[in-house]
Amino acid sequence: MQPTNVAKPSYFHKVVDCQWACPAHTPVPEYIRLIGQGRYSDAYMVNWVSNVFPGILGRTCDRPCEPACRRSRVEEGGGEQPEPVAICRLKRVAADMKSDVSKRMPKLAPKNGKRIACIGAGPASLTVARDLAPLGYEVTVFDGEAKAGGFIRTQIPRFRLPESVIDEETGYILDLGVIFKSGQRIESMKGLLEDKTDGGYDAVFVGCGAPRGRDLVLPGRRDITDNIHIGIDWLASVSFGHITSIGKRVIVLGGGNTAMDCCRSARRLGGSDVKVIVRSGFDEMKASPWEKEDAQHEGIPIINFHVPKSFEHTHGQLTGMTFEVVKAVYDAEGKRSLVPTGEPDVLVECDAVLIAVGQENAFPWIERDSGISFDKHGLPVLGKDTFQSTVNKVFFGGDSALGPKNIITAVAHGHEAAVSIDRFLNGEDIRQRPDPMTNLMSTKMGIHEWSYDNDTSNDARFKVPWAKAEVALANIRVEVELGFDAATAFKEAGRCLNCDVQTVFTAPACIECDACVDICPMDCISFTNNGDEADLRTRLKAPALNLAQDLYVSGELKTGRIMVKDEDVCLHCGLCAERCPTGAWDMQKFLLQTTQAGPACRDAGKPVVRAGGVPA
Repeated sequence: MQPTNVAKPSYFHKVVDCQWACPAHTPVPEYIRLIGQGRYSDAYMVNWVSNVFPGILGRTCDRPCEPACRRSRVEEGGGEQPEPVAICRLKRVAADMKSDVSKRMPKLAPKNGKRIACIGAGPASLTVARDLAPLGYEVTVFDGEAKAGGFIRTQIPRFRLPESVIDEETGYILDLGVIFKSGQRIESMKGLLEDKTDGGYDAVFVGCGAPRGRDLVLPGRRDITDNIHIGIDWLASVSFGHITSIGKRVIVLGGGNTAMDCCRSARRLGGSDVKVIVRSGFDEMKASPWEKEDAQHEGIPIINFHVPKSFEHTHGQLTGMTFEVVKAVYDAEGKRSLVPTGEPDVLVECDAVLIAVGQENAFPWIERDSGISFDKHGLPVLGKDTFQSTVNKVFFGGDSALGPKNIITAVAHGHEAAVSIDRFLNGEDIRQRPDPMTNLMSTKMGIHEWSYDNDTSNDARFKVPWAKAEVALANIRVEVELGFDAATAFKEAGRCLNCDVQTVFTAPACIECDACVDICPMDCISFTNNGDEADLRTRLKAPALNLAQDLYVSGELKTGRIMVKDEDVCLHCGLCAERCPTGAWDMQKFLLQTTQAGPACRDAGKPVVRAGGVPA
């Protein structure tokens, strides 16, 4: 193997598993350390720069960072179910315990004469507005609702996300000089593009989400006029107070997060017998594991491998649904098929059905002769990484761009689209993406002292306290999760392994004494003869079987051997660096920040590299 090029930003970025997995690349260990120090406002702002909505995401994020968390891997085999650091709920701590951060928001540059329209006031559009408004662009956000937030406001129940949190975090963005035209839906893309009022718009961003829920056309569906609802429409009606009750026996169809929100909402609106019925197996459901767990915690059964066949009714009045029982069968290539078991069909009686079997994009307001091309799935044809449509000045992001996903992905799209718009309006090639800025700095403060806490906590993951069931289930606006208190947040933050503090090896200083090999608690380090990667992985002190994690390989040492470190289960404890008699090992903090819209993203405005910084 060739020596690892640690100057390449992606190498150490990938070692920070949580940040690598986050679509917005939030520097997770950085803000968790700040929380551990009680610096909640600083932690909030680290989040805000990357993910824009720390308080919202701290309650509702799909948490791609947590399955990636190294903590689960190093705890494996310890007897208990391994649990990642509660990254998401620590984000909420920063939001809940911060002081006033309004004075820390970006200062506004003078107007530059360019106008941008954002269609929809969801997370993607608001991210574009947040990134571009401080640069001097006049940003106008159009939305059909009275308040900003999009589906954050209309589809996430208040028992998960209080409206006050939405108001606060959308307010930070609107207060940056953004013009918000509430109650104004754009009815025609051509009309918007041809409107030359005040010079027209120099760029348009479409972030209106995937607003159409899929229906389920089965026998009996067209004969029933009441009590069958499309899940996302029903959640919006509940959010706005148009629906305040539901029948006692409720079937929720679907296995995603929307289905979990529907069933838990129905439980609070009078449904005493609420069931989620899914065609797939439990593990194949698209809902996040914690969302399924929360529904079950509230006494809602999830019935798997039941395929809906028909809606049953008496003279148009819904009485129940019939299901076929199936099982999963896999072929030689691992492809799954659902095959009937031969058991009798199952009739489930009900008073109401909520259909949450998926969402799809709907752009009835974009004329097909507007110049914007769509693919066979009804999604816009976009440039790779640029989010630019076939009309150069029109960009898409969030669910509008690639179909239904989640808030943090929409935020990431917004950042990238804002870079594209900024470069586009400055006459630069938007296909050229700006490099991130990275910083690698030693944390050494003494012979055996580091500027971070390198002790490894043995604590299991701490549980977030809940409101009492009789209180939470009685009112749909009572927040269920209460959040960590300061003492618990401190202890949970201590579970973080500081994966951004990297073990950096200097081969010329190594005397091959094997002291680091002896002291490493995870047997990560080996000195051996070189070979190809597949061979090396089997010859290490502990075989490196996780191919998703890289090997750190040195150049040839004095004896002809090389140093190989398996990054997979490293604790970042610094014992190798403490034990090394020559300083060949050092613990260096790695910080990667994505480059957002502004002078730093433009060819004509590259900043001077800051001290210790490495341009990617």
